[in-house]
Amino acid sequence: MTDDNRTVRQNTSKNRRQGSLGFIAGAKWWWVILILAVIALTVLVVLLASRRTAVAGGGNKGLSTFTARRDDLTVTVTESGSIKARKTIDIKSEVERQATIISIVPEGTYITQEDVNSGKVLVQLDSSALDEELTQREIDFAGAEASYAEAIEANDIQVKQNESDITAAELKVKFALMDFRKYLGETVAEKLVKDANPDPNLNIDIALLLDQLGGSASQELKKLKDDIILANAKFKRASNKLDWTRKLREEEYVSQTELEGDLLDANSFKIQKERAEIALELFRLYEFPKEAEKLLSDYDEAKRELERTYASARSKLAQAQARLKSAESRYRSRKTRLNKTRKQIEVCTIIAPAPGLVIYGSSGDPYRRMRHGPIEEGGTVYQRQTIISLPDTTKMMAEIGVHESSVTKVHPGQGAKIVMDAFPDEMFHGEVVKVAPLPDQQRSWLSPDLKVYTAEVSIEGSHDFLKPGMSAKVEILVEQ
Repeated sequence: MTDDNRTVRQNTSKNRRQGSLGFIAGAKWWWVILILAVIALTVLVVLLASRRTAVAGGGNKGLSTFTARRDDLTVTVTESGSIKARKTIDIKSEVERQATIISIVPEGTYITQEDVNSGKVLVQLDSSALDEELTQREIDFAGAEASYAEAIEANDIQVKQNESDITAAELKVKFALMDFRKYLGETVAEKLVKDANPDPNLNIDIALLLDQLGGSASQELKKLKDDIILANAKFKRASNKLDWTRKLREEEYVSQTELEGDLLDANSFKIQKERAEIALELFRLYEFPKEAEKLLSDYDEAKRELERTYASARSKLAQAQARLKSAESRYRSRKTRLNKTRKQIEVCTIIAPAPGLVIYGSSGDPYRRMRHGPIEEGGTVYQRQTIISLPDTTKMMAEIGVHESSVTKVHPGQGAKIVMDAFPDEMFHGEVVKVAPLPDQQRSWLSPDLKVYTAEVSIEGSHDFLKPGMSAKVEILVEQ
């Protein structure tokens, strides 16, 4: 009560008392005396009647008095609701397209554990279109599988081919360097290779390296020099003999024929000497630089060929791997589609997953029944549409709505008594399992001023006669 309301109430009481006093003051005294007399007479009659009753009852005071005592006070919350299974399995269509029901178990059939173990079929959907699709999927998969195997083999072959090509190119570089070293010798060859590596186009005067030669070039140079020395010695000896022959001819000790023979020998050895000198000069100026440049060029070309082989191997391997990856993706895609089609055919046959009571998905839901039609043989279902619900009737519970004024009193674990409208003479026991943290939105939408929180109350024991949807009244023990 607010302070303003309390003040108004006090003022109203005060005015009433003042009015009463004014009335008494203004009334005649004989009216006052009359009223007092009536009151006194009434009290006297009551006292006499009470005394006569006590005497007639022999002094028994139980009819008019009660002895106060301490006792238990039970505080409860009572709400109404309905029965439902604690565990319900919803069997939905997993076919990704509209499917026709070929056969379905009758509604109300109880599925036992034996039915589950034997794989009892609950629903059979039409899979004829999927069977035709499966044949095409198998053909596509076989082609993709063959292409994938071929791509694997091609990739392995390319890897081995790259290894062979790179090995051959590396050997070519190695042999070219060996030929270069063999011709020029280790010292000169290493110097030329070192100078040519920074700048392959650098012009090197190889003729300046003749004094440092080794290898076959030095042997050839030495042979040419030896040929000159030998030819020069022969020419000198022939010239000396020719001089003596001329002197002897002047004295006519030898014939003219011997003189001409010695002259021919001297000219022949002179020619040999000149040829040896020319051969040495040609070797210095042309043959040696040409062969050295050729061997160095072959070595450089072998290195470039090795680089091209590396690049070509990388390119060919990348192409092979790209083809392999494409074939693998196609293979996996076709395999996924094939497995998906097989799975779709499998889910057209729905077997019993657990014991329970068969309830069609369209039962008790007029909106779904109006939108998708009833669940029946020849009817159609869509993906994720509930076909059958299997509530486990061996373990039931009561679902009630607790008013917001009492929701703070109800907590999980509290004991409860349940009475079914169908069995009013039988009482069941249980306990609160769950209380919703938010009010029921559907009820709030229908009645905005009503806030009701859904609570679940378990029912002890197993009762075959209890059916989902039965009305029940639940009394929850809040405090004792």
